Amino acid sequence: MLLGGCAGTGNTGSARHEPVTVTKGPAQLPVPRGKGSRSADDFNGDGRRDLVLNDLVKSPDDAHGDDAGIGIVYGTGTGAGATRGLAPGARQLLNPARQAARTKGRSPAVFDAEASCDLDKDGFTDLVVSTDPPYDGQGRPPVPLQILFGSPAGLTGRAVELVIPAAARAGNDWPDQPVCGDFDGDGAKDLVVHASDGRLSYLRGPFTRKGAPHAAGRPLPSPGTVPTGPALDVNRDGYDDLLVRTAEGPATSALVLGGPAGPTRTGATLPTGIDVAFGRFGKGRALDAAVGAMDGTYLRYDLPTAVPGSVSTPGSVLDAGDFDGDGVSELVSSGAELRILRGRTTGLSTTGMVTVPPPARGTTRVLTVADFTGDGRADLVVRTYDGETKDTVAVYAGSKEALVTAKPTVTFSTSEFLRMNP
Repeated sequence: MLLGGCAGTGNTGSARHEPVTVTKGPAQLPVPRGKGSRSADDFNGDGRRDLVLNDLVKSPDDAHGDDAGIGIVYGTGTGAGATRGLAPGARQLLNPARQAARTKGRSPAVFDAEASCDLDKDGFTDLVVSTDPPYDGQGRPPVPLQILFGSPAGLTGRAVELVIPAAARAGNDWPDQPVCGDFDGDGAKDLVVHASDGRLSYLRGPFTRKGAPHAAGRPLPSPGTVPTGPALDVNRDGYDDLLVRTAEGPATSALVLGGPAGPTRTGATLPTGIDVAFGRFGKGRALDAAVGAMDGTYLRYDLPTAVPGSVSTPGSVLDAGDFDGDGVSELVSSGAELRILRGRTTGLSTTGMVTVPPPARGTTRVLTVADFTGDGRADLVVRTYDGETKDTVAVYAGSKEALVTAKPTVTFSTSEFLRMNP
């Protein structure tokens, strides 16, 4: 069902709060040392989720210079009464000159975070990055993906190139769009990577410290060309499932269901849209899907059977998370305004919809929705851009009563990474 947009009902109290201004950056702190954990996005293994930042702002003195790299903000806090959550002072800059693997003696100019999971099963999350290795356009291009392995000190080592065996590749497309997930249910994280001609390279984990998978067979047929993360077990059968889109931008997409042989079975096909968010929005026992399009939102409940539903809200960019900790997901809709629709056992509703005020002037985008404080409630992390050299990252904590706090609990600018020692 195609859904039209409407203004909706917002949080009428949010307009009274003044925007937060970052006047002075936090002092740099040491990265906490961990011993390993099963937490997602925990690069230093201390049990606290960390934040990955691509596209850092540039220096006003060099606004047209190269990208500075990838920023990591580490989570902190242990023990009763300790402050828990992201600590902007505990930050790390991943620079291609220092961290990237060199190809033919050259460091890459492109160094972008693509996916994260514990690929070698050591209790520390690893980061998959994309680069731009030299290529003369003849024959099969090199693999542009590299792996940075986590450690007790975080992502401190040099990356290794991801190994994709020749038999697991197809055609001459660049092997990119990596997605992490345990698609065969063996407890080790796998990678799915785009191949050519509607096929996917399936790399079984665990991976070695040289970037090689445990096993990789022939490319798998796929209903699309763009594998899209994060992978989730949508039908709760013990195997992660994968969303595959037919193209970038507005496109149809389909679920590819995991199993003992990996992601081989095509499930429900979803309507044409720009973005897809999965969550437990309130109907059925499996996960649900919300598909954002320019003229409205589609809902498909109880995947993979995909029972249609409806809710009227503008915004084509979607995220999902359980902000109030009741076990039902809320839907975040980004557009001219940032809105959160409350999940209910009867499904999503605009009743009680919350409008989140931007932390500063500029264009606001959602970075992620995840639990950074360990309280069982998702937090909303957004970033407001004000040109190439100025931004504000803000964390709105999940709230049992109001979904998220009216004011950010943490704010900082990615310009802080520019002040770090090279």
